Formats: sequence, C-alpha cells, structure tokens
Amino acid sequence: MRLFIAVDLPQNIQTELKKAQECLPKTSLSLPKEFHITLKFLGEVGEEKAETLRSTLRQARFRPDRAELSGIGMFPNERHIRVIWAGISPKESLTELHESIDLLIGREYPDDHKFSPHITLARAKHIEDKHPLSEQAKKVKITPLKFEVDCFKLKRSDMSPKGPTYTDIEEYKANVYNEAQTRRKKELNHDTDIL
Repeated sequence: MRLFIAVDLPQNIQTELKKAQECLPKTSLSLPKEFHITLKFLGEVGEEKAETLRSTLRQARFRPDRAELSGIGMFPNERHIRVIWAGISPKESLTELHESIDLLIGREYPDDHKFSPHITLARAKHIEDKHPLSEQAKKVKITPLKFEVDCFKLKRSDMSPKGPTYTDIEEYKANVYNEAQTRRKKELNHDTDIL
C-alpha cells in the first residue's frame, strides 16, 4: 500500500483553497479534490512494516500550534512549473513536526528533497509556454485564514481513473504543551467533565 504522513485541513481552509483553485485555468492542470499538508511520502509499504510504522509514530513528540495560509508559489520555479501551491506561515512548527517524525523513521524512509511546507493546488501537465500560467497563478489571492495544527495522520493513497482517494490509517495528537497550553487543555477537559 502507498502511504504518506500528512496534516489534514479544516473545512473552511478547504473551501478557501477551492476558491483559489477555481481561479486557475482548467486545461493542462491536474487539480486535487482534497487538500492536506504532506509531511512525508513513504511510498509502497507492506502490511508488517506498516504495523511497525504505526507503532513507531506513536513515539513522536510535538507541540500544537497555529498556522495560516500565505500566498501562492510554484515548484520548481515560475519558468518551469510542475506544481502550484499555497504557502503556510509560520513554517517553523511544521518543520519541527517533520523533524520529529524524521528522527523516528528518516533512516528507513529518507526524503528525496528538502521539506518545505505547502499545500498543492494544481500540478502542471504538458504545457509548452508556461508564462501565461505563471502570470495567472500570481494573480490568485488567498485569504490568510488561520488553523490549528494539533495532529497528523498516517494515510493510504489509492489510485483510480478518477484520481487518488485517501484513507486514514491512524491519527497522532500533539503531546507537548507549554504552561498556557497545559492550563487551557485542563480547562477544556474540566468543561467536558461538567457536560
């Protein structure tokens, strides 16, 4: 099975990204139907290794944080576009989360490129002149909505003629809190107990 590790996004963020996606040309672009922040692509993983992976990822230690949508970019650059993406800021907390995961499984599942947190909006197919696409992409505006990053998921990707479908394998919640976060967490738990 093809596995990857990602942060899912709340519905209001998904809606904003859909709006941005609709401003891009429909021809010669592959448009994802769901959005997430990929932390690590693992590739094909057998059942036994997947069980070990699930157990190992439970050891990941990371703090919850907030992030926000931040503009549009292109990989690898504007002249040779392969991916159009929405940015995320600040990048530090997601980079720290990626590093904590990498400490656990990086040797067996090495990255083939430097991690740069982003959300894929579109993938460019065979376009000879990419200048018009670049100019149109740069005009797309994204509202800098904030969202919580308090968990990540191990997910399975299944390919079909209609595109990939994603299935959650396991969720891993934040487990490192500063004093204010610890106090707030206790208050939320207290409120839940009263209800």
